[in-house]
Amino acid sequence: MFAVYAKEPNAESPLDSLVAGERPEPEVPEGWVRVQVKAASLNMHDLWTLRGVGIKPEQFPMILGCDGAGTLDDGTEVVIHSVVNAPGWQGDDTLDPKRTLLTEKHQGTFAEQVVVPARNVVPKPAGLTFPEAATMGTAWLTAYRMLFVKSGLRPGQTMLVQGASGGVSTALIALGRAAGFRVWVTGRSEEKRALAETVGAHRTFESGARLPERVDAVFETVGKATWAHSLKSLKPGGIVVVSGSTSGPDPSADLQRVFFLQLRVAGSTMGTRDELADMLSYLDLKGIKPQIGTELPLAEAAEGFKAMLDGATAGKIVFTR
Repeated sequence: MFAVYAKEPNAESPLDSLVAGERPEPEVPEGWVRVQVKAASLNMHDLWTLRGVGIKPEQFPMILGCDGAGTLDDGTEVVIHSVVNAPGWQGDDTLDPKRTLLTEKHQGTFAEQVVVPARNVVPKPAGLTFPEAATMGTAWLTAYRMLFVKSGLRPGQTMLVQGASGGVSTALIALGRAAGFRVWVTGRSEEKRALAETVGAHRTFESGARLPERVDAVFETVGKATWAHSLKSLKPGGIVVVSGSTSGPDPSADLQRVFFLQLRVAGSTMGTRDELADMLSYLDLKGIKPQIGTELPLAEAAEGFKAMLDGATAGKIVFTR
């Protein structure tokens, strides 16, 4: 079957390890299901996989892609949940110490077919196209958990999203606007800030700009480049919810500010299968659509990878078949 995969880890030049070609069709173990992939979306995690982060060298070659949507053998339209738990795990999917994501141990979604545990598919709402549904499993689920499970925000309060155009950021903006929060966003360029306003931001600001007032919560995926600004932007008792550190994992903690203003820092990783199902229902009820910046045939996936590596994103990058 045709697939896009990483042939080997390459920390310095990740795109040199990207291959589009033939891979064996997957076998379907007992308790698993086969999905005929119709669309799949690109995540920063796929670039990390190409670099060899979070994956052992012996796991290569590895088909890339955490997210996807498609059909089961009986024609049922489904969205894929990419957190694969250890057999018998009970409780929050994201707290399983032996959990993995697709592309870490199991082959991913950038292929004609993918196999996943039966519990890792949820029904696709009729109101979402396959490309739209393919953005849900990582970026949108991450945003949903950050906002509705971790932040504790109430409608009418103010939230700041650091970074205007990535998949998690655009999901946070759309979800926050629909839920009745005042949504402020920072962005590096006028173009990215304009995109944020199109998605639903009430106000946008240059990266690092002094805000008109402090906010109730900050949503962080950037890390080192924005961390100091995030803490300075919070009201006393406010919370920063962190789900990534794309500019580096070593921000200054600024512990004096944290303890003196009683700030809270909450980590958030992905989400559970039930949260994915709830989010899909919420989007269906509200008529919310994800921001897709680029849609490409799977055979042209390298173009999408280059755009992400260069930071030239305007919403999610989706590959279709």
